[in-house]
Amino acid sequence: MEELEELARRCRVHIVNMVYKAQAGHPGGSLSEIDLLAALYKTQLRVRPNEPQWEDRDRFVLSKGHASPGMYAILAEMGFITVEDLDSYRVLGGICQGHVDMKWCPGVDFSAGSLGMGLSFGMGSAIAGRLENSARQVYVMLGDGEIQEGSVWEAAMAAAHHELGNLNVILDRNRIQNDDFCETQMRMFDIPAKWRSFGWNVKEINGHDMSEIVDGLNFLGTSNDGPSILIAHTVKGNGISYMADNPAFHGAAPNDEQYQQAMLELGEVSA
Repeated sequence: MEELEELARRCRVHIVNMVYKAQAGHPGGSLSEIDLLAALYKTQLRVRPNEPQWEDRDRFVLSKGHASPGMYAILAEMGFITVEDLDSYRVLGGICQGHVDMKWCPGVDFSAGSLGMGLSFGMGSAIAGRLENSARQVYVMLGDGEIQEGSVWEAAMAAAHHELGNLNVILDRNRIQNDDFCETQMRMFDIPAKWRSFGWNVKEINGHDMSEIVDGLNFLGTSNDGPSILIAHTVKGNGISYMADNPAFHGAAPNDEQYQQAMLELGEVSA
């Protein structure tokens, strides 16, 4: 657990560095997802960093693709790309585009832009895996603001119909979307009950507790009688005091003073 927590800490440093250097991007959702991504890539995903197009690999779809700094950070730590590649974040022609893009960056299996698309893509990949008799598992990360999209629920219904035991969703339930708190923008009421009513296996966890995360990922890996969802209760901007639970940092970069404070809080510099 300590190794996973240290991995997530290093990824948080990468995230802040990328957004600060570019003076653009989405730090809040990247910081809320990163504990989940660290555990997923380190303990669960069957991937080969030196062979990113390995046909039988597990697939990961970052449907909330604007939270790309988190994905690039873990890809760098896992060896798909280099730490130096992170300097190309939001640079014209760089491999780390603002939204994840499978044509540019090794290890990215889904090109994201408009929200609400990733679950349908993941469902298709899961069906293809079953038709090919592949052992691959498909993981899709959704944002909670994103599940206001009707296309998510069409895909959820279809996945249950097809009994896709190899399809797994991780919901980053950080309670903040682009403009404000989700409860202000569009209440979603009882989210676990909604997924259960669509025929999914459901488990809720603290998305920043590594023990709970690992246990939750094991739940996804062993629930093979139909599609499963891990609802991870997280804090947007987690790890940086002034970003935590702050809608202003959904898509804003820190200034010089805020950057120094973030590096201090992440243990990169001393007071």
